[in-house]
Amino acid sequence: MKRALCLGLLGCAALLCAAVRADDKKDDGKGAIVDLGGMKSRAPAEWKVEEVTNRMRLQQFKLPKVKDDAQDAEVVIFNLGGTVNDNINRWKTMFVPPEGKTIDDVAKVTKMDVGEAKMTYLDVSGTYKFKAAPFDPNSKEESRPNSRMLGVIVETPKSQFQIRLVGPAATVENYKKGFDEWLKNFK
Repeated sequence: MKRALCLGLLGCAALLCAAVRADDKKDDGKGAIVDLGGMKSRAPAEWKVEEVTNRMRLQQFKLPKVKDDAQDAEVVIFNLGGTVNDNINRWKTMFVPPEGKTIDDVAKVTKMDVGEAKMTYLDVSGTYKFKAAPFDPNSKEESRPNSRMLGVIVETPKSQFQIRLVGPAATVENYKKGFDEWLKNFK
């Protein structure tokens, strides 16, 4: 009987924890709370929470396009492996630099510490080699000129996370300040 009661209580506790995590990902009009290994920050209110349909993604947001941009931008959060350098180099290969430039001419990598986390921040622009299913060899590649990515590797004491804000250059620029402030507010 005691064992059944303990199992029941553990089950309730697990459901409560799952509900808290799910609530953190809901948008209450003030911006969703994002949790990276225990460090939390509220996303900007204009970021629209999207349902995660790809099991590799932890959370994703749509950032509505601005001006005459053809697509919206998106912020995607992953909890995948790989070294910081491997991820940064992989992200660089997703872009073709403008004619006459190298990828390193249009990519800037900076490092910063936020709370207990170390962050490596890539800002790259050019033609984005978009694939709806990047790891599917049959997925067709679509060239999206005049695009930009702000990619961040977040190393917390518990885990590593990858965050990408990618989309048309003007739209990404429009959201860059809020993205940077969001990163700096993780505690």
